[in-house]
Amino acid sequence: MSGNSGRGGRPSKLGFSRRGLLRSGAGLGAFLWVPRIARAADPHQEHMSPTLGIVPRKPPPAMDAPLIEPEVRRSANGVLQTSLRCAYTYRDVGGVRLYVRTYEGSSPGPTLRMKPGETLKIRLANDLPPNRDLMPMDVSNPHQFNNTNFHFHGSHTSPSGISDNVMRSIVPGESYDIEITLPKDHTRGTYWYHPHHHGSADIQMASGMAGAIVVEGDFADVPEIANAKERVLVLAQVVYDARGMIENFETLFPETATRFLTVNGQRRPTIQMRPGEVQRWRILNAAYQDDMLLDLEKHDLHAVAYDGIQLGALETMKQHLILPGQRADMLVQAGAPGTYELRALPYDQGHPSPVGPLARVVVSGEPMNMKLPTALPKPPLEAIEDSELTGKRTVVFSGIAPEADAAGHWQEFGFLIDGKKFDPMRIDQRVKLGAIEEWTIQNTHEHDDHAFHIHTNPFLVTKLNGKPLATPQWRDTAIVERKGGTLTFRSRFLDYTGIYMLHCHMMNHEEMGMMQTVEVYKD
Repeated sequence: MSGNSGRGGRPSKLGFSRRGLLRSGAGLGAFLWVPRIARAADPHQEHMSPTLGIVPRKPPPAMDAPLIEPEVRRSANGVLQTSLRCAYTYRDVGGVRLYVRTYEGSSPGPTLRMKPGETLKIRLANDLPPNRDLMPMDVSNPHQFNNTNFHFHGSHTSPSGISDNVMRSIVPGESYDIEITLPKDHTRGTYWYHPHHHGSADIQMASGMAGAIVVEGDFADVPEIANAKERVLVLAQVVYDARGMIENFETLFPETATRFLTVNGQRRPTIQMRPGEVQRWRILNAAYQDDMLLDLEKHDLHAVAYDGIQLGALETMKQHLILPGQRADMLVQAGAPGTYELRALPYDQGHPSPVGPLARVVVSGEPMNMKLPTALPKPPLEAIEDSELTGKRTVVFSGIAPEADAAGHWQEFGFLIDGKKFDPMRIDQRVKLGAIEEWTIQNTHEHDDHAFHIHTNPFLVTKLNGKPLATPQWRDTAIVERKGGTLTFRSRFLDYTGIYMLHCHMMNHEEMGMMQTVEVYKD
């Protein structure tokens, strides 16, 4: 489900494989913004002085600079109160100057740290310029890229009102308040936030609009983990057009769109470790579309949690497959002095997933006598037994493609669930509050693997492609392989009524229709 639980083996499929979207198509219109934005439209034009001309700037290192952790914002007295501003920003990354949408002028955005039982209060301001297009007849055509909203991915919280409600919309020039309260028994671990406005989420996430959320307190009684230096690693795919921007859907659409990969908005940063040191890496795949097969040269990866939920035993692997939206908490123990590459290896998800360096790990200095844990506490969530089940259902993912798909226009493709594109006015799945169900997600798509994600309630994966897992795993995002692959899971629909989403977290697919509404109701 994550990486391999044995040394030297292949990664398992629950880290979780196929095709992003294909060839390019027409744009959505000319770059017609208000004058103050238009003057800044060229990302290669430096700040101009009327008398001195171009003011030189010192470019940051393209690669190999020390890893920079995102800014941290913490709760106080039971509340994490902050603001997030959505706006265009110049980003210098990998030797390229980009002009893209961000949170707080950075990519990734600030890391938010809170505890179970606390409340997250955010004033979200949309300072993006006005949209350049009208609402299309088909809402599953990407559109109105400057509308936005906020999603706390993986949280078990209310999907209604001003909580984790992805049906809300904030247009350019407006602001709204978000108030999300975690239950006192919420799982502790690594989560994240990102936009979830249908039509624009793909473009915004590809720009770097994402950030980590840490719900603190897991493994507090395991000294080998509690004493380890902690790092947040936000992985992303970098794409841009000829002007260093992302203004049309076809910038994201080709299989080969990714230019390079980043960690915390940096291209191949350097992570320092001492020989024998153990670090905890909170790894978040915030990529807009593709899987990454992670490998740390000459080192093992030791998983302690997936998708914010603690494991009951250490899982050791050579490689780990991480899907868009997934998180993996890994312990890494540094070996002999030297320089080692953290990289994404080739993987077939229907098209080749992006490959290349993510970071360099430099091991040097005085050795440290640190150890890996020999045991982990009991996992926080109980398994779901056959006797608890109150119902079963099947959901089918599929796709539409032209015969000569390599030359097809993006509007010839479609991504469907149960034979239909997303319609925000339609309720697709109705579940009674308190139900405990077993779902089978089937992928009949010939070309693409998909990354299944559902909001509000985590799920226990019991089978992949009809084969039972030796140890079922709790997840909020999991792979459904192409050509008839299946994902079978069980979930408890507890605590919250309201409307929320299930979808493919390969965002090109979601944006083109692969999403459904789920309504949990109470009699």
